[in-house]
Amino acid sequence: MKFISRRNFLHTAGAVTAGAVIIPNFISCSPSKKVNIAIIGVGGRGKAQWETCTEENVVALCDVDDNRAAEGYAAYPNAKRYKDYRKMMDEMGSQIDAVMISTPDHHHFAAAMVAMQLGKHVYVEKPLAHNIWQLRTLQKAARHYKVITQMGNQGHATDGIRRVKEWVDAGILGDVKEVIAWFNGPEFGPDKYFNKPTEFPPAEEPIPEGLDWDLWLGPAAARPYNHVYVPKTWRGFYDFGNAELGDWACHTLDAPFWSLDLGSPTATEAVFNSGAPEGFLPDKSIIKFEFPARGNKPPVTLQWFEGGLKPENRPEWKMDELPDSGMIMVGEKHNIITGGRPNNAQLMMPAEEWESWKTNEMPEATIPRIDGGPQKEFLDAIKGGPAPGSNFDYSTRLTEMAAVGVLAQRFNTRIEFDAENMKVTNHQGMENYIKEPVREGWSFGEEVW
Repeated sequence: MKFISRRNFLHTAGAVTAGAVIIPNFISCSPSKKVNIAIIGVGGRGKAQWETCTEENVVALCDVDDNRAAEGYAAYPNAKRYKDYRKMMDEMGSQIDAVMISTPDHHHFAAAMVAMQLGKHVYVEKPLAHNIWQLRTLQKAARHYKVITQMGNQGHATDGIRRVKEWVDAGILGDVKEVIAWFNGPEFGPDKYFNKPTEFPPAEEPIPEGLDWDLWLGPAAARPYNHVYVPKTWRGFYDFGNAELGDWACHTLDAPFWSLDLGSPTATEAVFNSGAPEGFLPDKSIIKFEFPARGNKPPVTLQWFEGGLKPENRPEWKMDELPDSGMIMVGEKHNIITGGRPNNAQLMMPAEEWESWKTNEMPEATIPRIDGGPQKEFLDAIKGGPAPGSNFDYSTRLTEMAAVGVLAQRFNTRIEFDAENMKVTNHQGMENYIKEPVREGWSFGEEVW
C-alpha cells in the first residue's frame, strides 16, 4: 500500500468542526457495470450486506470465524476467502471497487481506512467508529480520497426521518428546546446482544476451532479468549463496542440530530448510572446532552434513558402509555414521536386529529425518498446516483454526538467537550479515550496525507 505524509492530515483532522458538511466529487462506476464488492465480516450483520449484492460481483469475503461465515461462503463459492482484511486488500485491491464492513465496532475504522487508502468506496455498519479521533479521521479521509461512503443506520433511508425533517423545516413544531429518547435494552443473556461474564475480567477459555482470536482482537489490547466476547456480546465491553447508547443512538437520535442540526454537544452528563465493573456497561442509565444555540435555533437539552427506564408521561402528550422505545421532540407548537428507529413518525395528538392533519395539513414532501434501503442507496451512488444521506460527512458527526455521551456513561461523570479542539476540558487523561492506543500493526489514519 502507498501511504503519504501524515502531517497535513493530522493538522486538519483534529480541527474539523462538527458542523462542516462537504460533499466531494465522487469517483463512480458506470451505471451498467457491476460493482466488484469485498465484504468484511460475513457472519451476523454481514448477511444483511451480501444478501443485497446478488446483482453485483462479490469477489472477496473476509471473516475471522469460519463457522459464522459458513452461510456466506456457501452463497458465494467463487469469492476468494480471507481472515485478515489487510492481506485481502494487499492481494486483491486492484479487483475491488467497494468494501462493505460488518465487523465489531473496534475494527470499523481500520477496515474502512485500509479500503479508502486504496480508493475503494466503503459501507460501514453503525456505529461508524469506536472513538472520536477515528470519526474525525474518517471524515477527512473520505473527503480526500473522494470515495462513496455510507453508514448502515437503516432509518436514515426511510420515509419517517424525512417527514420529521420536513415538518421541522416547515415550522410545524416551532422552536424545539427539549428532546427525550429511551430504549428498552440492554437485555442480557447468551442469545442476546449483551451478556455478562461470571467474573471480571472474564476467565480464559479454549479458543474454538475456526476462530482466529488474535485477528478478532485486531487493534484492541491482547487478552485471553472467553465466549462472552464472541460472536455478538462484545458490545457490552467498552474496549470493543460503544454499549447500547453508542449502538442505538445512531437510530433513535438520527431524526432530531438531522432536523435540528444538533452537532456535537458541549456537555454530557450521567444523571443516573446503576453501576458496573470497570470497562463494562451499566444495566440502566440516564444521560443528559447539552447543545448550544445553532444560528436561530435555541439551545437543546436531550435526555437518553436506557435499561427499561422511561421518561415520565406528560398529560400534553395525550398517550395512555409510552412505547418500550422511542423519541419525542418537544416543540412550542407540536410534539413529534418516533419509535426506536425513525421509520414511523407522527405528531402527538388524538387519533382523529392526527388523521385529519395528515389529510389536510401535512406539508408536501420536499426531500427525495430512498427506494431499496441503505445498501442499494450506496450501490446506486457508486453507479452515479446521488450521494448517500448517511455519508461520512453526516454519519461521523451523528456518531460523534453519541460517542461524547458514551464517555459520560462509561465514567459515570460529566463531560465538558470542546468540539473545535476535540478535547474534554474538565478531566485529565480523556485523550486516551478520544484517541485510543492500538496494537502494533493496526495503526491506520496517521499515515495519510
